Amino acid sequence: MDVSDLNDVLGSVRTFIRNEVVPLEEQIDERDEIPASIVAQCKEMGLYGFTIGEEYGGLGLSATEEVQLAFELGWTTPALRSLFGTNNGIAGHVLLEGGTEEQKKAWLPRLASGEVTASFGLTEADAGSDPSSLTTTARRDGSDWVLNGSKRYITNSPVADVIMVFAKTNPDAPGNRGISTFLVPKGTPGLSVGPKDHKMGQFGAWTADVYLDDVRVPANAVVGGEEGIDNGFLIAAKCLAHGRLHIAAVCVGMAQRLVHETVEYAKTREQGGKPIARFQLIQGLVADSVTDTYAGRALVMETARAFDSGTDKIAGPSAAKYFCSEMVGRVADRAVQVHGGAGYMRGVAVERFFRDARLFRIYEGTSQIQQVIIARDALGKAARG
Repeated sequence: MDVSDLNDVLGSVRTFIRNEVVPLEEQIDERDEIPASIVAQCKEMGLYGFTIGEEYGGLGLSATEEVQLAFELGWTTPALRSLFGTNNGIAGHVLLEGGTEEQKKAWLPRLASGEVTASFGLTEADAGSDPSSLTTTARRDGSDWVLNGSKRYITNSPVADVIMVFAKTNPDAPGNRGISTFLVPKGTPGLSVGPKDHKMGQFGAWTADVYLDDVRVPANAVVGGEEGIDNGFLIAAKCLAHGRLHIAAVCVGMAQRLVHETVEYAKTREQGGKPIARFQLIQGLVADSVTDTYAGRALVMETARAFDSGTDKIAGPSAAKYFCSEMVGRVADRAVQVHGGAGYMRGVAVERFFRDARLFRIYEGTSQIQQVIIARDALGKAARG
């Protein structure tokens, strides 16, 4: 996409978010739901397919372009991004990274348009950061596969039209080997979704458990076909690396909003007959948050360029996700501190963002998992004993 087209997209999204979504943030938080009118506008703007190639009906943004869009998306409740995040991210990328051409043609145009919502079914009660402990299984039965198991905290599963289910196809394979990915459409007999989770924050973004009880799917449901059998972990790793870069950028966008809220409050809140912006201790908190945000933005942009060039698709995304998810937590904490008692009250933006920000240090790989990835990349064989 050329610069002028990208700027048009970014400008349209910025206007939409600030004029249409921001005024509804409290309603979304209270009702735990994105209004249908907002969902429809997201589809019309192409937000369900911004990473999907133009040949499949998407915008085909590069990583460098995508993170700039994510900066804009981070300005408002992360529930908005979650609407279409799985289509563009970890679920859609299952097909982009590992799907056959037939699978891509069958699903990607519908993902890009928003006709179909996809979920990424990897996490289980005892398997998240370590996929080797997956207990969901898939066994051959003639030309079909039969899946059994359960998944936990699956984003968009209450509304998903298809779930990318990761299951053990070779239980004797060591470590992360022997895992395959299956396309399981809604309505497949034996597939069920539990009630929506009641979370600390990010209301409006729905997660739930997924249950598979003798779910039978045909051979062409294996992502990648025969070549995709036992190759699921490699697909998941690529999807998660891309997702981590995107999440890092969203965290930067949220930090930018938090700095804005902090600065505006400090300018208008008075103590002793003068705005608290004049107090040096307040200035120190603001300066730290501004600096953190600058650092996060620069890291994300540099990581995205390396991702696009293919020079770093492992440690860079992990470093960006690690730093930015921790960074936005610090910025949110300072924002609440500057607001004082008001920052602890429901209905105040920084209180909501404080709750919303906490999840970024956990999903798509905890901060501790990112530390392991970064360190092992730097230390090589010495880190593995």
